[in-house]
Amino acid sequence: MAVAYVLINCELGSEQTVINQVKQIAEVKEVRGVFGAYDILVKIETASVERLREIITWKIRKIDKIRSTLTLMGVEGQA
Repeated sequence: MAVAYVLINCELGSEQTVINQVKQIAEVKEVRGVFGAYDILVKIETASVERLREIITWKIRKIDKIRSTLTLMGVEGQA
């Protein structure tokens, strides 16, 4: 199983709208608004790294009001 955490910066005041849209993606397991340098933290789990890339590139990064993302990929075998 491939796991990634995506940190999202979005336009001011659009956090809840972005959270609601991200929650609609089946592979998204957790979404939280956070304080600090980023606005939203997303946990994604898929069967492959390629599918992770597809979700992040074609679903998450295409959401309106998202300014930038940072993806942290999990290392298999280290938990």
